[in-house]
Amino acid sequence: MTGKAKPKKHTAKEIAAKVDAATTNRGGGKAGQADRSGSEKGGHAKLECPHCKITAPDLKSMQIHHDAKHPKLPFDDSKLVNLHASHVVESSKPRPGVRGSHKN
Repeated sequence: MTGKAKPKKHTAKEIAAKVDAATTNRGGGKAGQADRSGSEKGGHAKLECPHCKITAPDLKSMQIHHDAKHPKLPFDDSKLVNLHASHVVESSKPRPGVRGSHKN
């Protein structure tokens, strides 16, 4: 007899979760750091704070950052630097992706 409520083999859901975790880019490591910085490949970071040069993906995130880190300065979205407008993406380089890996 086996133990109560303990499956003897791995379930399809568990195997699918492990495959997903192994093949999905979660944004870690050097590739994720370059992706978040916005300096290479166009990155996900769209806006740059004019005061401390930190990057954010959208206006709402930048406003939250500004309220937390620069509370004495008024928030003016016209002073923000749009990294996607100033950076020309090369078509030969792969774009940052959310899915995919080098595993087969």
